Amino acid sequence: MYFPLWTVLFMAAFMGLLGYGIQWLVICNVISLPYILVFFLCLLAGCSICWFNTVCFVLCIKNFPANRALALSLTVSYNGVSAALYALAGDAISASTSSLYLLLNSLVPLIVSIAALVPILRQPSVDPLSPEAVRSDSIMFLLLNVLAVLTGVYLLLFGSNTSDTSTSRLLLGGAVFLLVFPLCVPGVVYARRWFHHTVHSSFQLRGSGFILVDDDDLELHKRLVSRETSYNNLNGSSFCDDEVCEYRSSSQKLCNKEEDSARCCEKMIEKDQLVMLGEEHTAHVLVGRLDFWLYYIAYFCGGTIGLVYSNNLGQIAQSLGQSSNTTLLLTLYSSFSFFGRLLSAAPDYVRAKFYFARTGWLTIALLPTPVAFFLLAALSNSTAALRVGTALIGLSSGFIFAAAVSVTSELFGPNSVGVNHNILITNIPIGSLIYGVLAAVIYDGNVGRGLKLMFSDSVVCMGRDCYFLTFVWWGCLSVVGLVCSLLLFIRTKHAYDAFERNRALVEPQRNW
Repeated sequence: MYFPLWTVLFMAAFMGLLGYGIQWLVICNVISLPYILVFFLCLLAGCSICWFNTVCFVLCIKNFPANRALALSLTVSYNGVSAALYALAGDAISASTSSLYLLLNSLVPLIVSIAALVPILRQPSVDPLSPEAVRSDSIMFLLLNVLAVLTGVYLLLFGSNTSDTSTSRLLLGGAVFLLVFPLCVPGVVYARRWFHHTVHSSFQLRGSGFILVDDDDLELHKRLVSRETSYNNLNGSSFCDDEVCEYRSSSQKLCNKEEDSARCCEKMIEKDQLVMLGEEHTAHVLVGRLDFWLYYIAYFCGGTIGLVYSNNLGQIAQSLGQSSNTTLLLTLYSSFSFFGRLLSAAPDYVRAKFYFARTGWLTIALLPTPVAFFLLAALSNSTAALRVGTALIGLSSGFIFAAAVSVTSELFGPNSVGVNHNILITNIPIGSLIYGVLAAVIYDGNVGRGLKLMFSDSVVCMGRDCYFLTFVWWGCLSVVGLVCSLLLFIRTKHAYDAFERNRALVEPQRNW
């Protein structure tokens, strides 16, 4: 990142202020703008969100080198409840004014940015942490995750509240309290020293670095990999005597066609594989890697489809005769997306008992998406199927959104994650356009078959056919994303395994 963090933060805040604020003026008929300018205002507002996320990611990576995955997971998790929070705030101020959400989106981030300015400017120097300090941070993150779960449950239960304004204000006050309460955790850290010897012994959490790469681990990993490579080259090529060479030659001649095809597949898997985790990639090198494009397609056909589904959820509910449940469905998606983001931290807590590469967890997280879309295609008339499908898509996409930042950092370098992750998420606007156009074409094509309702100059399609083919297409595309994610896991598993082996060799020496 070439600008100071506080500069990027306020650039994002003012982009949101202009993007959302001017849209609010247009909707309130204060000013009138041509469509192309409104389009650019939406683009400006979207850039604001991406820049805010970049600032948060860089802060987490710089300030929590040993617990990056936990910090990133927690940060991205709270992004998932913003819709429910703004819904509560809108109901508390004026439930009848829908344009109020744009005004809140323009002002609240700017106010929060001003409040966050002092901590950003006065960041302490990041020194290497002792194993004891890493364990302490792990416990604090565990506590923060518990508080985050309570916040998610609270918003799930009360986020779709449609009662009077006074009750909405009370519920909003409870949500704000749950958001502010984690600021008390530093006080808990100091208090913990007071009863350290009585409580800490029951927690045997290791440092949650899991597979994320800090500077010390990266240097040690590079040395071990270089030593291993040199040893293999020494034994494999420099001292190849006649008998060994003759044996290798005869072995190659005896290979049959099945073995040749197996080796061909193996060569395709091994081509341009990552040698180690945490190696820095510039943007030019990044776009030339096959692993990046597998990762890109997996995200494009996984998390992005889930996001587009949530954006179309209102129209989907309307077409299926579930308009009265739109708020509930949005809250369901938002809440389960929040829980999915929190679940992305689970591998860090179970690493000591169950080790699995993070790209493998990403593949598992993609599984619910095609299941949900095919369920919606088969049973779209069922209210229960609509709710279950929405929850599964929210859970899957939430996990992907949170885990993706950690995967980007691990595969392509922690110092370049700000730029590299922004390159990755270019798939979101591209996917939103492609999937949105696909849904619109199918929707308009089925207007004549189903029930038509006229609202001014627009036609509303009613019935399961309006989105049936869309669900099938989205389900098939999510299968493509699942396959690409599986290939990425196969290609990167050796790098994760090597890093974990090296960590296992080094960690006892550090603790000693």
